[in-house]
Amino acid sequence: MFDGFLTKIFGSRNQRLVKAYRRRCAQINALEPSMKKLSDDELKAKTGEFRARLDRGETLDSLLPEAFAVVREASVRVMGMRHFDVQLIGGMVLHDGKIAEMRTGEGKTLTATLAVYLNALTGRGVHVVTVNDYLASRDARWMGRLYKWLGLSVGVILSGEQDPAVKREAYACDITYGTNNEFGFDYLRDNMEYEPGNRRQRPLNYAIVDEVDSILIDEARTPLIISGPAEDNVELYREMDAIPALLTRQKGEKEPGDYWVDEKAHQVYLSDQGHETVERIFTERGLIKNGRSLYSPQNIMLMHHLLAALKAHTLFNRDQHYVVQNGEVIIVDEFTGRLMPGRRWSDGIHQAIEAKEGVKIQQETQTMASITFQNYFRMYDKLAGMTGTADTEAYEFQDIYGLETVVIPTNRPMIRRDEQDRVFKTEREKYAAILKDVEDCYRRGQPVLVGTTSIDNSEIISKLMDKAGIPHNVLNAKQHEKEALVVAEAGRPGMVTIATNMAGRGTDIVLGGSISNRIEAITHDDSLTEEQKAAQIEKEKAQWQKLHDEVVKNGGLRIIGSERHESRRIDNQLRGRSGRQGDPGSSAFYLSMEDNLLRIFGGDRMKSMAERLKLEEGVPIESRMLSRMIENAQRKVEARNYDIRKQLLEFDDVQNDQRHEIYKVRNEILDSKDLTESLAEMRHGFYSDLVRRYVPPETVEDQWDLEGLTTALRGEWAVDFDAKRWMEEDESRIDDDLVQKVIEEADKVYNAKVELVGADAWNAFARSVLLQVLDQTWRQHISSLDLLRQGIFLRGYAQKQPKQEYKREAFEMFKDLLDITREGVIRVLMQVQIQMPEEAEAASDATTAEAQRQAAAAQAAQPEPSSVTEPESEPASLSGGEPRELDPSIFEHVGRNDPCPCGSGKKFKDCHGRLS
Repeated sequence: MFDGFLTKIFGSRNQRLVKAYRRRCAQINALEPSMKKLSDDELKAKTGEFRARLDRGETLDSLLPEAFAVVREASVRVMGMRHFDVQLIGGMVLHDGKIAEMRTGEGKTLTATLAVYLNALTGRGVHVVTVNDYLASRDARWMGRLYKWLGLSVGVILSGEQDPAVKREAYACDITYGTNNEFGFDYLRDNMEYEPGNRRQRPLNYAIVDEVDSILIDEARTPLIISGPAEDNVELYREMDAIPALLTRQKGEKEPGDYWVDEKAHQVYLSDQGHETVERIFTERGLIKNGRSLYSPQNIMLMHHLLAALKAHTLFNRDQHYVVQNGEVIIVDEFTGRLMPGRRWSDGIHQAIEAKEGVKIQQETQTMASITFQNYFRMYDKLAGMTGTADTEAYEFQDIYGLETVVIPTNRPMIRRDEQDRVFKTEREKYAAILKDVEDCYRRGQPVLVGTTSIDNSEIISKLMDKAGIPHNVLNAKQHEKEALVVAEAGRPGMVTIATNMAGRGTDIVLGGSISNRIEAITHDDSLTEEQKAAQIEKEKAQWQKLHDEVVKNGGLRIIGSERHESRRIDNQLRGRSGRQGDPGSSAFYLSMEDNLLRIFGGDRMKSMAERLKLEEGVPIESRMLSRMIENAQRKVEARNYDIRKQLLEFDDVQNDQRHEIYKVRNEILDSKDLTESLAEMRHGFYSDLVRRYVPPETVEDQWDLEGLTTALRGEWAVDFDAKRWMEEDESRIDDDLVQKVIEEADKVYNAKVELVGADAWNAFARSVLLQVLDQTWRQHISSLDLLRQGIFLRGYAQKQPKQEYKREAFEMFKDLLDITREGVIRVLMQVQIQMPEEAEAASDATTAEAQRQAAAAQAAQPEPSSVTEPESEPASLSGGEPRELDPSIFEHVGRNDPCPCGSGKKFKDCHGRLS
């Protein structure tokens, strides 16, 4: 109450911020007359002047009014578009590292040019992040005219087969456009490179994220994964695909049957009866031996595959969660309705769906590098975002990213009419009511946009309209290529458009239809004179104005929602397509008690209300109380999804800290010209620890195992030194002397190799060994962390805090990772036998080439994280070919399962042990 009283007097935080920004707008507007007087060359020269002033110590904030005035004037001259005052406010919000919420049609793309230009003056790079390649290339081309006119360079990165050299050039530009996925994948790829010059990105400076809610909220549950092939067990998926048909689904958790599907938690659980049934079926089919349990260690993977098959059949629906195109299962983004080629579900789900659909099953994969969007975007020195719907998620933006949301006022008052939800008893009644509404609009010449939550729903409504003889366009993942064209024409009189989730489409629906494409075609028609072009453009404008006035007269764009989405934001995005720039419009949502949201999350209260009301067929409920209940159901889902994202982040923060350390070390190795000191430190630490395994500190000589130490040094670590005899030669020697002596002997062996081949050749070889061993142990570590995360919640039964347990164990595992890496590097460098400098170079080239080949193969796939234990891929041969003939004495003390001293990376029994 007291807060409300203060707000009335002083205004809300948002109102105060907007008021302060308006004062700065006045400063920019005051500069407009002087900017208009400048010639084109003088206006272009301002960029060089601003950069010189920055070099002299001025700040970006002090340059802001003048820089914004320059961009506004340049935009008028280059593109014929002048920034509104609200767009200037939006530009200041973006420059301050905040989120600008601007309604659809308010010109976010043009708004961004202000902050992009100002921050690009530093020369440290600005990234403009969009949701798809089409928007990235369109905006780079469209806004690039303005930036290039002002003397800035513009690049664009696209997913797919874009040459790394082209990407490096794009990242070196002042401004780089691209998709969130590609920026993240390039970061991971850069940390898998084996040559410093192959890295693409510069240090991450400033990013503006378009459709920030879609990228930082909706996609935050999906980590970016680069993976490589793992074991090939695809036939097992085909066998498992037949099992769900033999099991009985329970109607409720306590009902009889073999398994229960929890749609809310998106999980499948076997009942006690189900375990017995599955065990019997597996035994009959020879998948498990007689007398063996379903949960015997050797059968654990069978349960993993069975649950994947059950989920594929019960929780993943064709044309809703995925489509099948050209013999491939392609994921449909649940928030934007777009296809996501190259992305795959984890935990064998994708393979199970491929088996269900009868297409080729692709091999399982192993994670090689991963990062979440949350942790990637938090690495930027400054981050900003813009969208039409951020306010409902303002708390999450502030809590996770430290981003404040500022709601920018519209340029013109919004007059769209939002009607009450209409709730029907059955889906059939709902679709009939939608059809009736569409028919009425079509007859009057009012354009309609029907929003659906899945491809399946859009096709049901499309068939109903075909039957009723209503011409219409369908925009879903299957018609992805026609997207911009369909949306551009959706505002023409009587046009009916059916579209799945309209998030981030990037093209405004203009009443009367889009005119820009037709004007552009006339402008670029070389067969016309300038006078003819001007006449045709005027004719097109007059024709468009007539259509525009007709649509306005008929009530503007009508939005019909066929179902409420889990998130209020997506509903608001659909509504926001109507009523842009002060246009008239209306919106209404048609729901049924059979809709997923009401059925799964609505609760018993809503079901009992429907039964009490005894609705007549075709009569909807329209009440504020019901709308509030639906909104509460959405809030429950949003809160649950937020908890999932926050938990993902809390766990990933642990891996993120470790990732930073590994990548920091990796980049130091790549950039270092001489690794002598680092390798010496690593070597001395390792041999010191090795001695202490056999000669523990502060122990008596009777507890020392000098013979064991000698055997280990000779057989495993390439140091021919008799520790026992050396200690007996002088009784005054103590354990510390022994440590120093072993280090000296190891240094002799190591330095002899370096002298033999030359410091430069050895340094290159050592670098490639370091990188490859580090990458291999890091991959194993990622897989181990995934497995740890899956089982850690069971610690709660022991009254332990799972998050704290995860942090503690992950830290212990990281220490082991460092020890294993050090041991692996020392093993190769001390055991490898290279006779000539040329062989050292060949070994280095072979190691690097094999590592780069593995990295290149991995980049072709972009799956979700795999939580299945994957076998470690065999390390590349460090000697660059077949096992070479060596002095037989080298192998005298080598065990059959020890690594071969030749440095091939294979076990002795599979290498020189086999040859002998």
